[in-house]
Parts: sequence; C-alpha cells; structure tokens
Amino acid sequence: MNLSQLWSEMKANRTSYLFIAPFMVIFAIFVIVPILVSIGLSFTYFNMVQPPRWVGWQNYLTLFLEDEIFLIAVKNTLLFAAITGPISYFMCFVFAWLINELNPKIRAVLTLLFYAPSISANAYMIWLVIFSGDAYGYINGILLYWGVIDKPIQWLVDPNWMMPIVIMVALWMSLGVSFLTFIAGLQGIDDMYYEAAVIDGVRNRWQELWYITLPLMKPHLMFGAIISITNSFAAAGQIQALTGQTPTDWATWTIMQHINDYGYVRYEMGYASAMAVLLFITMVLVQRLVQRLLAKLA
Repeated sequence: MNLSQLWSEMKANRTSYLFIAPFMVIFAIFVIVPILVSIGLSFTYFNMVQPPRWVGWQNYLTLFLEDEIFLIAVKNTLLFAAITGPISYFMCFVFAWLINELNPKIRAVLTLLFYAPSISANAYMIWLVIFSGDAYGYINGILLYWGVIDKPIQWLVDPNWMMPIVIMVALWMSLGVSFLTFIAGLQGIDDMYYEAAVIDGVRNRWQELWYITLPLMKPHLMFGAIISITNSFAAAGQIQALTGQTPTDWATWTIMQHINDYGYVRYEMGYASAMAVLLFITMVLVQRLVQRLLAKLA
C-alpha cells in the first residue's frame, strides 16, 4: 500500500481514526517515545548531570566483554523466566479451567483466594519469616524439631537455595492478571459451541478443550502470554526484597536489578538504557515465538 492509498483509506475511515486518536496519542507519548529515547541513549554516556555524549557501540561491547555481573544476570534471568514463565502461564489456565464451571459463589471465592497474593502489597514478605535463617524461622524450626538438621540453614543467603526459593515465591504470586483474563475468556464462550461439538462427535472434556476452548480463547491466551513474559523477564522488586540488595555470589541477580542499579543508583543512564534495549528485544522475540505457537491452534 502506497502513501496515496493509505491517505485515501484514512480519509474514508476518518471517524474511526478520530475515535482512536486519543489512545494513540497517549500510547505514543508513554510507550513509543520512551522506547525511542532509550534506544538513542543506549549509544551515549549520560549521567543525568551532563549532556549525553555519543559513545557508539561502547555500552554494548562493555556489557558482553567486560561486565561479568551482567552475564551472571543474563543467566539468572533466563533461568528464572524459563521456569516461572511457562509454569505460571500453565497454572493460570489450569486453575481458571478447573473452577470455571463451579457454582458462581464458589467460583468467586476461589478466584479471590487464588488472586489475593498477587494484589496484596508485600504479601511475599511472609516468606522471609518462613525461610528465616535462624532457629525461629518456620522451616528451620520444624526441621530442627524433627531432627532433620542439626543447625539452621541460611535459606536466603546460601546460593544453593536462593534461586529455588525465589522461583517458588514468584509462582505463588503468579495467579494475577493472566488468571483473571483466562476466567473471563472461559466465561465468554457460548454453550452452543460445546453443544454443536457433541453433535459433531466430541466425546470428552479433553477434546472440548483442544477443539473448542483453546481456539476460541486465542486472544486471551496471547494476552496472558504477554503478561507472563513481561513479569518473568522484568522480575526485580520481590527478588531483591527476599535476597537483599546484593545477593550472595549474585545468585539471584537479574537484568532488571542490574538496570535499576546502574540507572537509579549510579545514574549511568546510557549504560542502563543499553541493557533495557537488550531486554526489550529479548522479550519481543520470545513474544513472537509464543505468538507463532499459539497461531497453530485451530
């Protein structure tokens, strides 16, 4: 489509474009412009005091050739995302599917119970008590009482335990927006599709799920995938609250924490922008891969 055809189409549908114009303006200001600015700053040295100074590819070369902590953060982020992303996505759909046809009152109560950890500010802090490194921590207290261990384990200091615990807490809090989206999608499927499927030969719930439910929920599944990808790759606050500002041997240090460190502590915004651009590209590529997989649904 050339520019003249595009302009003709916009004139023919100008009313529709006027309706979406406010959203597009806001989207451009708060999403597109910051992304473009971040890309530009990633090629500069910018300390927020002096004007940005062009350094070309230096920030990116430093990331991969000199910054060993960044490479550790990449490994931790990919491990964290590879486990929490798919599992939380699967959990959200399975729990939504299981409670979908329950009595509305029971469904409402269960939805609240599953969703509550994700909306309760600092709810994850209870895990600091559960995995406290002294004898008063719940886990240590129980294991000491049973004689399984003879001294308290430093759960959130020992690198061997830190990442598994962080992943477990993240999964506990993962039934959030995706979970509600899947419930809404399941509730929006008309019963006539299932009745027609029975006539066509569908005989059990698994066939209903594969041939009816999943294809009709593709938009909801895509939205849930984007949320899961974003949450898993951008994890920082909860992890830092559990394992501290500088975790032992950087065992739970993620790219997002590295970005926050350079951006908000050291004020090296150009270097932080380079990391943010790489993280953004990775998230987009993973999202495109998931989109291709979901597109294969009938």
